[in-house]
Amino acid sequence: MNRVQLEHIIRAAADIASDDEIVVIGSQSVLGQFPDAPPELLVSTEADLYPRNHPERSDLIDGSIGEGSPFHETFGYYAQGVSPGTAVLPEGWERRLVPVKNENTRGATGWCLEIHDLLLSKAAAGRERDIEFLRIAARKGIADERVLLERVPYLDIPADAKELIAARVRRAFGPDR
Repeated sequence: MNRVQLEHIIRAAADIASDDEIVVIGSQSVLGQFPDAPPELLVSTEADLYPRNHPERSDLIDGSIGEGSPFHETFGYYAQGVSPGTAVLPEGWERRLVPVKNENTRGATGWCLEIHDLLLSKAAAGRERDIEFLRIAARKGIADERVLLERVPYLDIPADAKELIAARVRRAFGPDR
């Protein structure tokens, strides 16, 4: 997915949900802060998102422009309507959201995760593809290990899970990345 495609999804989701604010929490939120993100980070054809003011309308988005929909079949990418609690994020993440708002979004705002918050959510999810995303971001130099480790204590999860996430971050930024 590229930035123009994300903007299209934001526009469509905003229209479907009758909400001019869409929160993008999946991997493609990287396009908010980095419109020309490394191609290795843009392999997903889906954008995980929800309407900021009407999160209960995520199902409408999923049903209208989700996987297997005519939208998906026509354009080759789609939206996955999710709930606000889908991603594990550090305290303060909402203050750091990166806006995407332009003619392509028809004035709707797509609020994308700041890169460090996105990467912590990936480290928390812990799937191989999420860890690989974290490694690529580290290798490409678009995140700071120190910032990631400073935010780990602000995750609302048990202490042992925080230790695991910190270890994943250190490994991703280590010499074998």
